[in-house]
Amino acid sequence: MTEHRPNKPSDRFVRSHLKTRQLVLLVELGRHGSILHAAQAANLTQPAASKLLAELEHALGVQLFERLPRGVAPTLYGDVMIRRAGAALAEMDAAHQEVMELLSGLSGRVAVGTVMTPSTSLLPEAVKRLKQNYPRVHVAITVDTSKPMIQRLRAGELDLVIGRILDTESAAVLNFEPLNDEPHSLIARAGHPLATRANLQLAELVGLGWILPPSGSILRDRLTALFLSQGLDQPAEIVETLALPVITNLLLDSDMVCALPTELVQPYLDAKLLSILPIELGIRMDLYGIVTRKNNQLSPGALAMLQTLREVAITRP
Repeated sequence: MTEHRPNKPSDRFVRSHLKTRQLVLLVELGRHGSILHAAQAANLTQPAASKLLAELEHALGVQLFERLPRGVAPTLYGDVMIRRAGAALAEMDAAHQEVMELLSGLSGRVAVGTVMTPSTSLLPEAVKRLKQNYPRVHVAITVDTSKPMIQRLRAGELDLVIGRILDTESAAVLNFEPLNDEPHSLIARAGHPLATRANLQLAELVGLGWILPPSGSILRDRLTALFLSQGLDQPAEIVETLALPVITNLLLDSDMVCALPTELVQPYLDAKLLSILPIELGIRMDLYGIVTRKNNQLSPGALAMLQTLREVAITRP
């Protein structure tokens, strides 16, 4: 004997018949156990509620509620639909709330990681523009090297990163929108003893104090390779830091040097407080760009930040 099973309509057929009012009615029927009371809670007449329920049961091909002398009781199928209807309505409410919050600027949060150069110009400009439109969106900014920030991005701790993807494993699960590369110059204080030296050579710089990024960063590796390629020892007097205020103060008050993109210290160069030493290091960094996770839906605040970064990047030289 073959067991009788209800007809199984296609998902498209069910979705085409499923209405928001039916979802609301299902939830209210689960709460009240009465078509009359559920209809009142859903702002429907009792005949309209009965019709909506009948249409839904017909579309699904199953009975969702047992009609009792005093009210209704959900069947096994009804329990499933009540639970799913509640979840669907909650998601719709959450989506509406997110949109309204973003439009009104009530809330929202975005966590951004960035390498040093965009932290001084691109990102501040984007944040100012974002705040003009959405003043109460909370922006949390981390400045670091690319490798740890990409790890935090993949772990979901950051929403987006302005940096570089340095390994093929990460490249497979991340999106990358290129922005710029970073030619580096050797920066020192104005009036540095080597500032006017003709034909300055790398060998003359080994004995100086150097401000360097941490070991393992791209720039540190390329500076190391630069000295090795010319048969030179690595500088012995070094300070490791990524903090720009620390870097600029050390440069201003000593004869230390630092390889930096000029964009980072342009105000100091314009004010003739710092200078570029006359040597071509030949160091260029790989392109940095906006990095996000593939197949990840950004929050409204993070999406607004991403769109603003794109707009600012387009207008920059």
